[in-house]
Amino acid sequence: MFQFLRRKPRPPAGPRRVDLALQGGGSHGAFTWGVLDRLLDDGRLEFDGLSGTSAGALNAAVLATGWTRGGRDGARAALREFWLDVSRAGQIFSPFSHSQLGAQGDNFNFDKLPAYQWVNTFFRAFSPYQFNPLNLNPLRDVARRHVDEQALRDCPIKLFVTATRVHTGQARVFSGAELSIDALLASACLPFMFQAIEIDGEPYWDGGYTGNPALYPLIYGTPSLDIVLVKINPLKREGTPTRSVEILDRLSEITFNASLVAEMRAIDFVARLLREQRLDPGRYKSLRLHMVADDAGLAPFNASSKFNTDRVFLEQLFELGRKAAARWLHDHFDDVGVRASLDIERQFLKAG
Repeated sequence: MFQFLRRKPRPPAGPRRVDLALQGGGSHGAFTWGVLDRLLDDGRLEFDGLSGTSAGALNAAVLATGWTRGGRDGARAALREFWLDVSRAGQIFSPFSHSQLGAQGDNFNFDKLPAYQWVNTFFRAFSPYQFNPLNLNPLRDVARRHVDEQALRDCPIKLFVTATRVHTGQARVFSGAELSIDALLASACLPFMFQAIEIDGEPYWDGGYTGNPALYPLIYGTPSLDIVLVKINPLKREGTPTRSVEILDRLSEITFNASLVAEMRAIDFVARLLREQRLDPGRYKSLRLHMVADDAGLAPFNASSKFNTDRVFLEQLFELGRKAAARWLHDHFDDVGVRASLDIERQFLKAG
């Protein structure tokens, strides 16, 4: 009796084309900076589209600006300059820094600091319309220094930026001629810290509430079947929060993951129907999903550290991101264009 082996799919000829989906998460976006730097440095992947939310949107916009001006090297340089500027600006994600508070050691979390607890209470007692009536936003100046609106529209990589409509609670995805500094600020507008960003008379809040990041723009807006998710927000944390600050931080993480989990559930459902030949493959994409993450490396840094913009911390996150991307390239580059390397059910639907 002869045993016939199923022939493995052949990898595609030429460069491997992928979409990138970039999560938001405050200063933890420096992890994504490291991932992008390593992927750009490797040079074997071509990007069809970038979908980003909050810090992910800023990473995508800075990458696109640098790419338009100077290709891969330009994108890498632009990302480095942006994040170093973030470390100097200091107050983009927080009204204080670790060094200003005299923190010692290598603990980059803020939650045990009395000032952090006081600021959390303050933000929930007073709205930004009360404590910031002039609507000062330090992120606007930094974004203007590093993002060229025309470069976003001219970039050969399609860019999608998600924000949340305040009136309806629905996502709005900005792309093409709609891309602007205001769209980026809307995507990163935490409502307890900043006044809503108005675009054409409509107010917007952080896109993390409705898409962190949104995957459907990549599905409908680019030809690629491979999507690489750069994940920085944990689905699971050990222990039960007991302090009010811990409870609020964990609730925020759960809320900002909910939309992504819902999209993953829908993608997994469609994939199963396609495998069972219950859907027309001519109408539905059979996606190949991949993920770059380092849950263990990021685990020591809780939600409060997303407000920490000290350079030492950002560079540590950058190195974690580069190493995570290097591991993914080593383990899964050959899967691109051939098969998915992300088990959606295990990672997202039965996490933990």
